[in-house]
Amino acid sequence: MRTRAAVLCASAAVLAGSVTAPPAQAAPAAPAAPLVWKACGSITYPTLQCASLKVPLDHAHPSGRQITLALTRVPHTAQTSQGPLLVNPGGPGGSGLTLAGYVASALPKPVAAQYDVIGFDPRGVGRSSPALDCAPGHFKTVRPDSVPASAVLEQTNLARAASFATACGRKYADVLPYMDTVSAVRDMDAIRQALGAPRISYFGYSYGTYLGAVYAKLYPQRVRRLVLDSIVDPTGVWYKDNLGQDYAFNNRHRALMAWIARNDSTYHLGKDPAKIEAAWYAMRAALAKKPADGAVGATELEDTFIPGGYYDGYWPDLAQALAAYVREKNTKPLMAAYEKFGAVDASGDNGYSVYAAVQCRDTSWPTSWKRWRTDTWAVYRKAPFMAWNNAWYNAPCAFWPTSKSEPVSIANTQLPPALLFQATNDAATPYPGGVTVHRLLARSSLVVEDGGGNHGITLSDNTCLDTYLAAYLNDGTVPHGAGVADAVCKKSPDPKPRAMKAASTASRGSTLHDLLGYRR
Repeated sequence: MRTRAAVLCASAAVLAGSVTAPPAQAAPAAPAAPLVWKACGSITYPTLQCASLKVPLDHAHPSGRQITLALTRVPHTAQTSQGPLLVNPGGPGGSGLTLAGYVASALPKPVAAQYDVIGFDPRGVGRSSPALDCAPGHFKTVRPDSVPASAVLEQTNLARAASFATACGRKYADVLPYMDTVSAVRDMDAIRQALGAPRISYFGYSYGTYLGAVYAKLYPQRVRRLVLDSIVDPTGVWYKDNLGQDYAFNNRHRALMAWIARNDSTYHLGKDPAKIEAAWYAMRAALAKKPADGAVGATELEDTFIPGGYYDGYWPDLAQALAAYVREKNTKPLMAAYEKFGAVDASGDNGYSVYAAVQCRDTSWPTSWKRWRTDTWAVYRKAPFMAWNNAWYNAPCAFWPTSKSEPVSIANTQLPPALLFQATNDAATPYPGGVTVHRLLARSSLVVEDGGGNHGITLSDNTCLDTYLAAYLNDGTVPHGAGVADAVCKKSPDPKPRAMKAASTASRGSTLHDLLGYRR
């Protein structure tokens, strides 16, 4: 998802309302042809291999139209293999091809050597075919202000959302009915069959946690190990989850303002977070009237700063952009930050198209715009930072041209022990979602990063978390605790401030979060 989850504790009533029977099993497909792997490595990931796999567009009719999935692999090198480890970065709409190389290189070598680490572009994504792009240039600048301060502005944004849904229906009428989480799960089992593996292990971030949990529900006997990091609340997919994110991202934006205040000796914006936040909103108001370099208006500014809610490693760049604008009216750092975090290219158009196609099809959304308006203004009054930006991002679902399916209850008593990771201050998938899934997956263990706010926390420079991950993938060891969490790790240190003209440096965390994306 654009990695959104509601700040909701799972009550019995909520869980009962979400429980649905898993979809009926599809007709058995013919045995998949063996995959043909070809070298496609890079300087960074030299052992990466590529292949493609044909799968049914409609798994209920396996002999019908076929589509193509793009796959990558880092082969095992140990004498004894633990089989395939499928990895997914989230979305929906995220490409997992490079993630396979990253995971294989970031895990301890003795652990990674035991697995064939498998990346894949889910249906509709990236190098899979067909790859969706409903409306190329949908995010071109300058877009209307996200906050509909007038009826005209509201109708302009509403028409833009409706036109995107119409464009998708026009271009992909034959594909959209099969763009959903359950179909992607069927694809995953087709990948398993093509690999010749009786069982798979799975490691998913963000929306990838929901994808993995649904796979485990439909195919529990096919799961060997299951790792879920930054966990979607399955009881709120997807409308409630997105509303819940708004509050959490507002808190993360204020955490950035507080970090800037603590580093006043670098950024010189004062030591009062509230005054720095006011300066940010003043910048937003100014850009709404006069976009920076004719490209970054109020909505693009939000797009630029939202990634800071996903990963605090971006805070130095964002702080530089704010400080330069407020102190000097210098827009160069802001433009650089926009190009790095906010601008959407063809890959982003594809990712958003798949995001909308899957989430809008996965479940029912309100069709009355009055409901969206009322709910979003209510959120905005308490948490203005992302409320309307988020609403318009998801608004095509109010007009989506396909029928809707029902969410799958992921409650599961048939799995081997699973390992869950969650940060307490994660904005994209707030902490209660991890607790909910821990309750729903019998025999699961929950590892918590106390005070952490990043989204995607393993293999991102927190040794404590990574130790639990490595032990589990090595031999299935999971922690067992007496409380809600089975183990607690300290949060990763805050980023260090960077002098105004200093260049950013790459880290393992930034590499991972670039792969996970900012709007999932």
